[in-house]
Amino acid sequence: MPPASVARLPVYLRVLDDLAASGVRGASSAELADLAGVGPAQLRKDLSHLGSHGTRGVGYDVVRLRDLVGAALGVGERSALAIVGVGNLGRALARSAGFASRGFVVSALLDADPAVVGTVVGGVAVDDVADLGRVVAARGVSIAVVATPAAAAQGVCDAVVAAGVREILSFAPCALQVPPGVVLRSVDLASELQILAFHARARAARAARPATGATGPGRGGVPGP
Repeated sequence: MPPASVARLPVYLRVLDDLAASGVRGASSAELADLAGVGPAQLRKDLSHLGSHGTRGVGYDVVRLRDLVGAALGVGERSALAIVGVGNLGRALARSAGFASRGFVVSALLDADPAVVGTVVGGVAVDDVADLGRVVAARGVSIAVVATPAAAAQGVCDAVVAAGVREILSFAPCALQVPPGVVLRSVDLASELQILAFHARARAARAARPATGATGPGRGGVPGP
């Protein structure tokens, strides 16, 4: 499945979860696409990679499709997470209640600060990042979350890869390099806010422009059609 299609699956799952919770049993591709914010053709193409094509004139069975998408995303399976960097963001992630509902368990917290190592956050004791390899192996960690400052992020990423982890989510505000075979997803909150700020300024600029209606005078003062 193309990476872009994989990235849309969690959105489809959220939509299907909401519909199933509301008692909706069937939905057309147009209805699902509208709720997911994509085009119907794109949605049908994405779902076809899972072997789901719906029924012409009927649409998709919501519960069956939810279970299919959920299975593809590993919902119901336990995935052990390690969060490296237990600052404000790391602590918030460690205490998040949303992970468990999707099958993700925060199994390890690691930090380099002696004042943080040994403390307990969200019921998990913080280990020294120097012990990362041992902790990852002992707790069966399959996904690592990098929540360190930018200066430390690449070193942490390298250590995570060396420990055998092949799926990494980074919140560090910098570009990380990983070897082939490692899947890296990055969330740069500051960059996302800057993109929103750009759109806000563009909208304000459009609103400030003088209106140029088609009903005004044409050339030479002659009224337009």
